[in-house]
Amino acid sequence: MLKICALASGSNGNCYYIGNGEEAILIDVGITARQVVLRMKDKGLAPEMLKAVFISHEHSDHVRGARVLCKKLDIPAYYSKKTYESVNRTHQSLAVRFFQPGISIREGAFTIYPFLKNHDAREPCSFRVEYRGLSVGVFTDIGEPCGNVTSELSKCHALFLETNYDEEMLWSGLYPAYLKKRVASGIGHLSNKQAYELLNEFAHPGLQCIFMSHLSGENNTPAHAFSELEPLKAKYDIKLADRYMPSEIFKVKL
Repeated sequence: MLKICALASGSNGNCYYIGNGEEAILIDVGITARQVVLRMKDKGLAPEMLKAVFISHEHSDHVRGARVLCKKLDIPAYYSKKTYESVNRTHQSLAVRFFQPGISIREGAFTIYPFLKNHDAREPCSFRVEYRGLSVGVFTDIGEPCGNVTSELSKCHALFLETNYDEEMLWSGLYPAYLKKRVASGIGHLSNKQAYELLNEFAHPGLQCIFMSHLSGENNTPAHAFSELEPLKAKYDIKLADRYMPSEIFKVKL
């Protein structure tokens, strides 16, 4: 069994917990170390179980708290080399380990599969985490689904999947034109509609739960995202990864 929880999800910070009851890892630490610890304890999750953190790319909403958290808990942070070189020095973890996209890593009881994706960062990666035949994917900050994304998503029993924007809200909203184009581009973010299409075509037959993740505060609402994924509710447990508070814990079981 795996316990998963979004401690934070959105442009104001991202942090995703995956644990087996004895050991755990985090994907991204885009909130402060203090908030990570407080939110974990609020959900009954023990910070001392954390073995490592994995960083997807250099944007501050994914790395902000990594340096302090890793020092506080005496754990390593994994980056691709190009991502580490691109991270602001004040956020670079001191206990650093490197991964190579496409090459799996063993950390404690977990096997982590990092893979390249399309986003406006130097070497952006997403992750699939495997434990005793169970796979959990963290798939956010994706401009458009590439073969890596569709292949890895099709192996997952649970997903943190980006539903960043509602297309009508984005194009009729207040963002300047250049930013609208960036969000909707092939190196921007996934819309609600794109997330639905991705799931409808590539979801694993054993997929149990989808956390709608990285919702925009300006160009989306939970209601819009839930509405787009409505046809899938008979198949999957669909939950919200909130921008301001930890999500509920979901137990992934074979």
